[in-house]
Amino acid sequence: MTWAATVYTLFPAMFPGPLGHSLAGKAHDQGRWSLEVRDIRDAASDKHRTVDDTPFGGGAGMVMRPDVLDAAIGPDDERPLIYLSPRGPALTQSRVRALAAGPGLRLLCGRYEGVDQRLLDARNAEEVSIGDYVLSGGELPALVLLDSCVRLLPGVMGAAASADEESFSAGLLEYPQYTRPADWRGRVVPEILLSGHHAAIAAWRRQQAEELTQRRRPDLWQARPVATPHGLGAGRAVTQPIERTTR
Repeated sequence: MTWAATVYTLFPAMFPGPLGHSLAGKAHDQGRWSLEVRDIRDAASDKHRTVDDTPFGGGAGMVMRPDVLDAAIGPDDERPLIYLSPRGPALTQSRVRALAAGPGLRLLCGRYEGVDQRLLDARNAEEVSIGDYVLSGGELPALVLLDSCVRLLPGVMGAAASADEESFSAGLLEYPQYTRPADWRGRVVPEILLSGHHAAIAAWRRQQAEELTQRRRPDLWQARPVATPHGLGAGRAVTQPIERTTR
């Protein structure tokens, strides 16, 4: 069954946008996923196609109406309804993997001061944030979420191992990458990568990933799963710093 995405937006021309190119665009052309874009204004009942109104209790800006949004969304189906919002939990790679393994997504893109809370409650919408900052609307976060999911669909990426080694896949940032030329402006590729010793290369890459994560993202380092005599445990139990290796 094709992984199906539906986007509810006031700006349908923003889609597919970058999703029409590269891996996502090719996968779409191959029928590995589908995209339906619904203009929320089409569900408005007045001649001005009004989708918002002033907030109860006062305050600046406008709020998107629950009746219009409910009509735009239509009947529920098995796919989760996600509202892109800075109030939501941060999007993680583990959540992306779970969403990519499902039947698809329905994405609600807010504008103005946001969406009437009653709509979110009635539809059991899941709020998701792509970071601690504010954008003009939910369209760009929707594109980010879709891209992160589509690239994990079967057959989209050329090598399955590539996804397994990326940042966050094992709770770590990805190790540094190098390609030709081996010597560029006096900066040489680490000798271990030219050795042909696959086990040593794998160990070096793992150490580099751990070092980068510990230094740049201590939150990930503390939260990552680590091997223990009884299986996987919380990373917080490990406090020794990673030793640096000569590059």
